[in-house]
Amino acid sequence: MTAVGSPQEEKRRIFADLTPLRASADYRRLWFGNTVSWVGQGMTALAISLQVYDITGSAFSVGLVGLFSLVPLVVFGLYGGAIADTVDRRALGLAGATGSAVLSAALATAAFAGFHRVWFLYAIVGLQAVCAALNSPARSAMIPRLLPPEQLRAANALNSMVMTFGTLVGPSLGGVIVGLAGYQIAYLIDALAFSASLYAMWRLPSMPPERTGARKASVLDGLRFLGTRPNLRATFVSDLFAMILAQPKALFPAVAALWFGGDAKTTGLLVAAPAFGALLGGVVSGWQSRIRHHGQAILVAVAAWGLAIAAFGLSRNLWIGLLCLAAAGYADTSSMIFRNTMMQVAAPDEMRGRLQGVFIVVVAGGPRLGDFVAGSVADLTSPAVAITGGGLLCVLAVGVFALYARGFRRYDALDPTP
Repeated sequence: MTAVGSPQEEKRRIFADLTPLRASADYRRLWFGNTVSWVGQGMTALAISLQVYDITGSAFSVGLVGLFSLVPLVVFGLYGGAIADTVDRRALGLAGATGSAVLSAALATAAFAGFHRVWFLYAIVGLQAVCAALNSPARSAMIPRLLPPEQLRAANALNSMVMTFGTLVGPSLGGVIVGLAGYQIAYLIDALAFSASLYAMWRLPSMPPERTGARKASVLDGLRFLGTRPNLRATFVSDLFAMILAQPKALFPAVAALWFGGDAKTTGLLVAAPAFGALLGGVVSGWQSRIRHHGQAILVAVAAWGLAIAAFGLSRNLWIGLLCLAAAGYADTSSMIFRNTMMQVAAPDEMRGRLQGVFIVVVAGGPRLGDFVAGSVADLTSPAVAITGGGLLCVLAVGVFALYARGFRRYDALDPTP
């Protein structure tokens, strides 16, 4: 990877670059609103799972919560991106955030009224996923309109911290609040938390897509565009290697017991370790500003993920295993920062929403397919073979792909070519 020449103080930079927060009041409000909203959503996600279990006493019923969230997210993700390339993105973001706030208020109202029905919770989860599928592409496509290209990598690092912080803090806070005050208070706090996101969206300027022609945006046009842009397509392919071949999350309960003699708490540590590494990846992302060959950076990060997962598969000491998973999370955040930056810089404005829609589908569906692959291989062989073999296969796939994708390796942030 080639380093960009920079001032002496930038060479010494280690921690996340806060320039986007200082330079743009609109981005600052949007970032803060998203932070509050992500924490609230994490609280609600846990509260719904706990409430479903309290009503049914069934782990299978709790598992269906994820299914009712995943299917609408995948189905509507592509269409949300197409809509974001057609209408005012500020208006679409406002609509999505308003819908999410109303749904959280409906959860709180039902809980206060003593209306405890599993079908109602499943319906709310599905509708929340639809709102997220509409809101997320619009919100992501807004960022390049708020900041200059040279600040987008730093902005994506800051955005990664928002998501990871919400994933770590939201469920923990939700568990405490549900235990102390009940589901209704957790849902009410989430509804109120959306006010920060709504305020940030409301203060934004109007942002219709910059069309190069009068043709209406469509999902198929977005897929055709991606099919003719090898560097952007390579960002998705390389990420799929990690998500499908080296995704050990489904095996965490088994390895917690078999390898580490642990229980549910040990499984919780295994789940939290990659998220902690991902948060650290955002916090100490300043050094990445000197990297201009983003394709190389993505390939190295995905290979590092595979190596870290393979090392975890060989570990039988809990703390070494947690360290390996944290390293994998760090690598995953590094890859995500560069992938998002490439999509925002190399893609034309009128295509950014649809590419973000594809990104949602890949990120939502890829890990689920990876869970299936890991579980199937583990049943046929063993968890160790599934995890270590998957990690090494990921590294091999990246190496072969790097030989094929020469243009991706040469991608230069100073001369972005999609």
